[in-house]
Amino acid sequence: MQSRRDFVKNISLAGTAVSLLPNADPISTKANYRILFQGDSITDGNRTRNNDWNHVMGHGYAYIASSKLWYDHPNESLQIFNRGISGNTVGDLQKRWQDDTIALEPTILSVLIGINDVYALLNGYGEPITKFEERYRSLLAETTVKIPEIKLILMEPFILPVGQVLKEYDRWKEPTLARAAIVKNLAKEFKAVFIPLQYLFDAALNRAAANYWIWDGIHPMPAGHELIARAWLKAAKPLLPFIK
Repeated sequence: MQSRRDFVKNISLAGTAVSLLPNADPISTKANYRILFQGDSITDGNRTRNNDWNHVMGHGYAYIASSKLWYDHPNESLQIFNRGISGNTVGDLQKRWQDDTIALEPTILSVLIGINDVYALLNGYGEPITKFEERYRSLLAETTVKIPEIKLILMEPFILPVGQVLKEYDRWKEPTLARAAIVKNLAKEFKAVFIPLQYLFDAALNRAAANYWIWDGIHPMPAGHELIARAWLKAAKPLLPFIK
């Protein structure tokens, strides 16, 4: 019998692919739903890039949402993947879209991207907002052509006035809201579910201070990830009819 160590040793890890346990087909025809979380570090959640299922979904909202779905619905043949990569912009998504999105043939695709595009802009090497919109639209158009039955969930980028963002909040706010508006319009254009995360985090300030939800202005605290996960599960409910 092959040991776990030998099994891990014999796996070829290419790019960001997450290898599965033996006999677990990553594109199983038996899956009723194949959900893919795509994005940057907020989605990544420090996930592993190997076969360690203890960390394969990361430690953020994608982990929280997928754990609940898997626990509550063991008979639904759910396959759920996390392909978020820390630091990614929408341009980075384009470079790996075929391997990390199209090839996985998701039935539901969830995307959270944009805050690194703002960061790049504020630090002098970002692209204009027109390019952000062009790239994002291109990704969605390609996806809906290649996977016609796919359902989309788009989440807007967000910030709160704390940490590095607090020092230059006005500089961060305008480009973040502008990209959030583009995501909202693209959601309408592609008939996607839209999740207004900036609105939800702003509303959360009525319950607790900004640093309770987000520690550096960008990356959520545990409560912030729970906020996103709850919003995601509520928004995804029409796409997952087995959820009562």
